[in-house]
Amino acid sequence: MKKKSESKLKIIPIGGLEQIGMNITAFEYEDSIVVVDCGLAFPEDDMLGIDLVIPDITYLKENAEKVKGFVITHGHEDHIGALPYILKELNIPIYATKLTNGLIENKLKEHNLLRTTKRKTIKFGQSINLGAFRIEFIKTNHSIQDAAALAIYSPAGTVIHTGDFKVDYTPVFGDAIDLQRFAEIGKKGVLALMCDSTNAERPGFTMSERTVGKTFDNIFENHKTTRIIIATFASNVDRVQQIINSAYKYGRKVVVEGRSMVNVIGTASELGYLNIPENTLIDIDQMKNYSNEQMVLVTTGSQGESMAALSRMAANIHKKVSIQPGDTIIFSSNPIPGNEKAVSKVINELSSKGADVIFQDVHVSGHACQEEIKLIYSLVHPKYAIPVHGEYRHLKAQANLAEGLGIPKDDIFILRSGDVLEMDEDSAKITGKVHVGAIMVDGLGVGDVGNIVLRDRQHLSEDGIMVVVLTLEKRSNQLLAGPDIVSRGFVYVRESEDLMGAARVVVEDALDECLNRHVSDWGKIKTVIKDSLSDYVWKKTKRRPMILPIIMEA
Repeated sequence: MKKKSESKLKIIPIGGLEQIGMNITAFEYEDSIVVVDCGLAFPEDDMLGIDLVIPDITYLKENAEKVKGFVITHGHEDHIGALPYILKELNIPIYATKLTNGLIENKLKEHNLLRTTKRKTIKFGQSINLGAFRIEFIKTNHSIQDAAALAIYSPAGTVIHTGDFKVDYTPVFGDAIDLQRFAEIGKKGVLALMCDSTNAERPGFTMSERTVGKTFDNIFENHKTTRIIIATFASNVDRVQQIINSAYKYGRKVVVEGRSMVNVIGTASELGYLNIPENTLIDIDQMKNYSNEQMVLVTTGSQGESMAALSRMAANIHKKVSIQPGDTIIFSSNPIPGNEKAVSKVINELSSKGADVIFQDVHVSGHACQEEIKLIYSLVHPKYAIPVHGEYRHLKAQANLAEGLGIPKDDIFILRSGDVLEMDEDSAKITGKVHVGAIMVDGLGVGDVGNIVLRDRQHLSEDGIMVVVLTLEKRSNQLLAGPDIVSRGFVYVRESEDLMGAARVVVEDALDECLNRHVSDWGKIKTVIKDSLSDYVWKKTKRRPMILPIIMEA
């Protein structure tokens, strides 16, 4: 008879729910915490000037002595991107598979953290003990190699976390997903399944990555006389492998362009996850030695990102490649929700330069559709279902699938980031909330831009700024110079001299009024100037620029 555990297992998503990105989840049992994944998110449209967004790990820092390690499922940015920032605040060991570790090391190198960070490479089927937990890595398929699902064994029961996955019986590299292991663990009893929901709204099965290879062959066959440019995700190593296979078959050379792409492919080929025939890859500077029909360019920018290589080519600002009429350009990816506009803009720009743009049937997803999700549920037989990785509608779609498979509604939990779900064999319920949030990274500043700065940026971007400069004498507060008004992003000054002249008069009147009332507090004077100028400008233009009065003393 197994001794029944006294404590409950807590599952605390710190990020990654209700959004695609920023995945990070804490598993806590008594005085052990294990953190699964540590990803970043890309900024929303209203986050002006922000480079990337990382999770707020206040809860982990408060419990730092309990945290045993980061366990990483695979090497995509939304699962590893925040590590260099988080490790500076919480230095704990990292456990991941070989390619994932290689990609993490690239990041640590950039941030000078290689020496101070403990890393351990785990093989599939291997387990690690971290405090009260034992964690086993299970082989899955995804759009990047070495993706793992995790079996998290705790005294309160076993949780299976699928990571991002699909079921691919004919992967381009390596073995198919280890369905047998899922079934074996399922037989022993699984407390909860946390399953990828990205494609939970899509019926059927996700096609095998190999089908894209056939499509590439057809395109290469039909476009023998043109230069071929293919945009895909930097991290989709299998896709790049298939492009290289087709290029080799049709006697073309391959150039890789885009910093992230060069990094990932360098790491993958060093570690043996890419097979590149000799003399196939060439440097971008050697391109001029080959004719167009001998070239394939693999590039970043399939999401229309303004600074990625393909967008720079489309906008004629790429140093080494310009789009020529007759180029064949392939978008080997689907637009991520929210990027559709940017992608169609780049497609329009490329087409108007005379390029032939192909974006149908040259992508398959890296995520499981409904039938594969059902397959995992049927093998694992979890008591509780916790859909993860997706926006609310994706999580809801998976909850409906789980219910259709006979899991009672009360045993399905759609969590929000910050919820604390406590569970054991007998019960599961949300018992509280921990502090979570998004920290914005802008340049070298981490977290120094918050909502107030963003609100100011929004304000500046909508109505511009007016700066009022004047000089007062130290004791008597006599006006010595000014007021001068400088504006940016408000009106075109040369055509609005009357408006600016009148604004100056408004400021002078406001200042006179203050001095007549013997107001000597500069803070007050500034407020009066601001209010009267603001009222005047609103009356004349119906705009509210930001107004900054600056008083100097002489």
